[in-house]
Amino acid sequence: MKNFKTLIAGGLILAYVAAPLGVFAADTTGKVKPYTLKTCPVSDEKLGGDMGDPYVFTHEGREIKLCCKSCLKDFKKDSAKYVKKIEEAEKKEKK
Repeated sequence: MKNFKTLIAGGLILAYVAAPLGVFAADTTGKVKPYTLKTCPVSDEKLGGDMGDPYVFTHEGREIKLCCKSCLKDFKKDSAKYVKKIEEAEKKEKK
């Protein structure tokens, strides 16, 4: 019974300490950065071409468009690589 009380107390303390961190993890603005490129970051295929409508999803507060849902698997394997590729392409586009 003593171990049970210690376990419950520890869980409550952990929840109390971790709860404020959830605020930082959540996107409270609700704004998503739009995807401005005309190509898929994974395959470099033109969006809306032969593959039909792009596969659109949100990743870490950023809209991502892929030429097809099949590219999602590769994107998830190394999302940082593709986000960096998108950011670099967006910078080139602005110049």
